[in-house]
Amino acid sequence: MPSFAPSLPLWATILLLLTVSACQPISNNDSASDPQNWSCQSEDAPFAYSACSVKAEALTSDRYALQLFWQHPDSTQPLLTFDALLTTLPANRALKFAMNAGMYNDTYAPIGYTVIECEEKRALNLKEGGGNFHLLPNGVLWWDKSGNVQITESRALGERLKSDDAKPWYATQSGPMLVINDEIHPQFNPDSTSLKIRNAVGVCHDRRIKFANSEVPVTFYQFATLFKNELDCPNALFLDGGIASALYAPSIDKHDKKEMGVMIGLVETKAK
Repeated sequence: MPSFAPSLPLWATILLLLTVSACQPISNNDSASDPQNWSCQSEDAPFAYSACSVKAEALTSDRYALQLFWQHPDSTQPLLTFDALLTTLPANRALKFAMNAGMYNDTYAPIGYTVIECEEKRALNLKEGGGNFHLLPNGVLWWDKSGNVQITESRALGERLKSDDAKPWYATQSGPMLVINDEIHPQFNPDSTSLKIRNAVGVCHDRRIKFANSEVPVTFYQFATLFKNELDCPNALFLDGGIASALYAPSIDKHDKKEMGVMIGLVETKAK
């Protein structure tokens, strides 16, 4: 004999539906990847890391753009977090992925060359000193207004700026370079025991710009080898590490809550 459960009062039914809805994952079409143009993935070898990439040709369209973000649009206060960055985007723009874009001081100001929409925020830093930034050669990730992305050794870029051969629309300087013209940085030691969480960017042979964030502590040599051998990038630039290494990639469920200085992100402008 079939049994019948007693019907719930209306208020209880509504409460149950709300509870179930609150537990369901929210579908966010904005986080879905577009593999022909960009994608993010998590990998386990040669060590655990997350990587996002964008096709170079996609950045010359009106749909996708790499952008740097640092301060609130209406003040000089740094944004600090991906959450704050998201609140500044117009309704017709979506942030597909983002990460910290270089080293900064105790006020979250960049310590290297920084250009945002053709406005120089910080001059090219060619000083010698200690720390990772000054482990020469260091370099600059930059792109012109048409979206052509390059990684250039800092002194070489300085010469190009003097001759007006380079016109950065966006630029961020950091260091050290990981890979320089298909060669690992000469000062990296394969037997190093200095292990850190690290993130970096490479301009690669398959005409993609690749961003990687290690999920486990690695040495500079291990991280450079990833970009050279696995990601196939002839030039790659270390961005930062440790507590500053951060990634926003909702398509692979990554959303770090750390505070940082300048951020770099892929923005999609939605069709009207």
